[in-house]
Amino acid sequence: MPDSNLPDNKPVPSQPSLGPSTQPSVPTPAGTPLLSTGVTRRNFLLIGWTAFIGFLLTSLGAAGRYFLPNVLYEPSQKFKAGKAKDYPQGVTIDREHRVWIIRTDLGLYVMWARCTHLGCTPNWFPAESRFRCPCHGSNYTLAGDVIAGPAPKPLWRCAVNLTPTGDLVVDKAVMADLPGKREKPDFFIPASALA
Repeated sequence: MPDSNLPDNKPVPSQPSLGPSTQPSVPTPAGTPLLSTGVTRRNFLLIGWTAFIGFLLTSLGAAGRYFLPNVLYEPSQKFKAGKAKDYPQGVTIDREHRVWIIRTDLGLYVMWARCTHLGCTPNWFPAESRFRCPCHGSNYTLAGDVIAGPAPKPLWRCAVNLTPTGDLVVDKAVMADLPGKREKPDFFIPASALA
């Protein structure tokens, strides 16, 4: 009986030699790399030209879009505020249009209810006769001038006109904040015209 601890008499495979191969070489077609990666010169050029043409078409599309206007269809900034004779002395708040309609002994004007610091809506304090911004504490006079706080400029006055029927037409697209300009007829209706 053969001993189970003895090695089998099978032939041991020989180690591969590091020398020249004894197997016949397989001929490769001309232009094909020995290590085939799946990308041929033709495929590489096709991918490159496709990417370049895609880039050109995208650039052409962006340039063509440049010539089309960006139009925002927003509601008109011009609105009728009612009869001028219906506004009492003092400040009337129009929350829908975010304006204050102010009537004094000298006349009537309209201010945009937006702080010139960061765009918050100031509140009117009749006891102090001033507008105060709740966010950062800017204070404005009845005329819209800055008297305290971080606001850099006075409040904006909106263009206001009186129609022949006595209606006020306010245009928030036309505004002024400079003393001297804001007292002109486009932004101020004298008391004589209101009577």
